[in-house]
Parts: sequence; C-alpha cells; structure tokens
Amino acid sequence: MADSGVGTEPARPGVVVVATGTTPMALALPVPVELGRVVSAEGVKHEIADDRMSREHAVVRRDRGTWAIADKESRNGTFVNTERIGVEVRRRGDCVVRCGHTVFVLLEDMRGHDAPRVDAGEQVIGPELARAFVEIERAAGAGDTLLVHGESGSGKESAARLFHDKGPRRGGPFVAVNCAAIPEGVAERLLFGAKKVAFSGAIDAFGYFQQAAGGTLFLDEIADLDPSVQAKLLRAIETREILPLGASAPAKLDLGIVAASHRELRGAVADRRFRDDLYDRLGRVTVRLPPLRERKVDIARLVQREVARAGAEGSANADAAKLAVHPRLVETCCARPWPGNVRELIAAVREAITKARAAGRDTVRAEDLAETAGQPMGSAADETNLEKPGKASPGELDRATVIAALAGANGAVAAAARALGLHRTQLYRLMEKLGIARDGAAE
Repeated sequence: MADSGVGTEPARPGVVVVATGTTPMALALPVPVELGRVVSAEGVKHEIADDRMSREHAVVRRDRGTWAIADKESRNGTFVNTERIGVEVRRRGDCVVRCGHTVFVLLEDMRGHDAPRVDAGEQVIGPELARAFVEIERAAGAGDTLLVHGESGSGKESAARLFHDKGPRRGGPFVAVNCAAIPEGVAERLLFGAKKVAFSGAIDAFGYFQQAAGGTLFLDEIADLDPSVQAKLLRAIETREILPLGASAPAKLDLGIVAASHRELRGAVADRRFRDDLYDRLGRVTVRLPPLRERKVDIARLVQREVARAGAEGSANADAAKLAVHPRLVETCCARPWPGNVRELIAAVREAITKARAAGRDTVRAEDLAETAGQPMGSAADETNLEKPGKASPGELDRATVIAALAGANGAVAAAARALGLHRTQLYRLMEKLGIARDGAAE
C-alpha cells in the first residue's frame, strides 16, 4: 500500500465531489470553489453533468476557521447537512453540501483525497484510514505485537488481519478471540489450554495460543480480561511461552499478537482495571482507527459499493432489479454520525435496499433509510408525539443549551432537534424566541 503522503504538510481544507446523480465520483478541489455545472477552483474548471444544478449554484470559502457557504440564487436550492440554507451560512467541522443531485463533502483537511483512492480487498479506504493502515504495515514488518484502539464497528479485526497478512507469519493461522465473550473463570484454560490431569474430567485441549502458533492471535476487547489472567498473558507475551493448566513444563510458541479495545487503555490503567506493565508491553506500537464520522468520503463510497453489490447480485436474478443510489441517500448517510461505524452503516444500507426492492423501485432513496439509522441511541424524535414523556419541553431549555446542541450538530437544525428531543419546527420556534439565528449564532 502506498503511503498517504501527508508527511508534515499542514492541514489543507477542501471540497470533495462524492456523487453526481447515480454516478460515484472522487474529485478533490481546493477552496475557495464555485459550485455548479461547471465547478471552478484555482482557475481550473471541471464540468459536472447534473441538470438539477444551476450553472452558478453556490460558493464555498474559508473565513477565520469556518466554512462560509453561499447560495447564488440557485434554481433548486443549496443544502448543508440536509438542511436548505438561505443566502449564506457558516459552519465548523466537516460538512455535507448538496446542490441539485450532486453531493460534496467539505473537509477541514483534504490531504490525500487528491490522489486515487486505495482499496484493499473488500475494504474501502480513504486517506484517513490509509494512514492508520500504513502504520499497521510498518508494525507488521518491525515487531510481533500491536495495540489497536477503535470504536465498535470501526474495523479492528480488519486491522488485525492486515497486520497478519503483511507480517512474516502470513502463512500461519489467524485466530480471533473476543475477550469480552469469555465466561468468567475459564479464560486461562481457553487461552493457554489444559492437560487431562489439570482437574477431574479434563481432557487434553489446545488453547487459543496453541491454535494460533505460527500465525497471529487477535485479542479483541482485551481490557475485559480478568487481572489475574492479564498477569499470565504478560508472561506469555514476554517469553513466548505458555503453561497449560496441569502441565509440568512450559511450551515455546512463535506467534504475533494484536490486542484491541474500544476504550482508551490509559484510563483503564489509571483506574487499575488494566495492568500497567501489560499496557507498556502491548502499547509499544499503538494505532488508532478513525471512526466513520471522520471519514465522510468513505461513507459515500461504502453506500455506493453496497448498493452496486446488491444490484450485481440482482442482475443474476430475473426477479430482482438492478439498483442505483439516489444522491439524497448519499447526502443523508454522510451527514449522520454512525456511532456503530461501518458495521452499522452496512446493516442500515442493506435494510434500505430491502425496503426499496419491496416497493418495486430500482433506486435506493433517503426515505428507505430508517430514521434512527446512524443516530446516537435515543436521539431520534418521535414526530407523532411531540411531547413524548422523558423528553425536554421547549420551555425547559435555556439559550446556552440550544446553542450547544446546534454546535454539536454542526448547525444542522434537524439533528440538534433530535438531540434535544424536539420536533424540528419546535426548535425553530424556540430559536426565534431565544434570538438564535439559523446558523447557530446569536442575533
């Protein structure tokens, strides 16, 4: 895999065109940029075949660390994070803009996006994840342990498999173990094995370490291991020897070890829930996997890939229509935070595909996506019951709370309303009452 090439270059804001109509794209543009059927940036023009866009549709520029997005009296409006804007809005952080049927992602740092995307097997990789994968490849060639931090669903097992595939033991087995699922009291036996003399009824049994001999052992959610087992694990990693239950002598093993956790292990060490010496041994090379919300361009590619895959499968079935992606589906997916990361996104898109096919349509639309998909747990508003018990009423919310919610949603009123437990129209009325402009600034 090629290096992402960012080096020590400073962050470079920019705009990436991710889809136009049903066609995926990967066009990176510096700012300021004029959006329209002819996109112009730094004097270079690119034509986009979208008759739903005006020729001069919108302008995107940077101003004192914020995005300034202005609609140029376009025919069909400009949408920022799925909300139609007025003349101009300002936003912080990465944003999603739709003009007509073309979707743009505004990135605080677009380094690496102006090079061709990198695909590794089934994994769609943009530069954010590519940078992590470059570190993993280096670790695979230089050592025998790796510690991976990443949220649930962010691809920790894929990272461990990459470590295995790029290391000297690639021809051996890859054994994945979910430490959180190991029943209490049997972790030592499952990890290190047992001899039939270990206890009444025991039989000779290989543990996960023996199963992974000559290859790689992946210990997911390692922080959930009991402290007594952590001590034995440390010795096994240090000496590459294990002592099965009931054995009289240790056995030598050659294997690589990848440990992973969705938690920051330094905090677990500080709370004395994880051994500091084990952390020091595992964490000599540590890689953080970026969550999906930090990889908005990858979201677009993953959505397009899943729908294309379902369409290809359907092409072999006379009863299943080939499928296309509606740009508003890409826009909506890119604008949501996806706390369950890639795993949640793929499941939600597959559900949307099923819904579109059940309706007899050959295009998967935003309305096929579940309202709760990609949203924080409990954040979706119940629009049929605006005063749902347990949710705050508009009268209970002060100005600071509303401004904080808008900031947390990057100014997207619909998302802020969901976070506050309100309907969007309720939040608009409350903002007007509190003197808060639609871009989240005080009037």
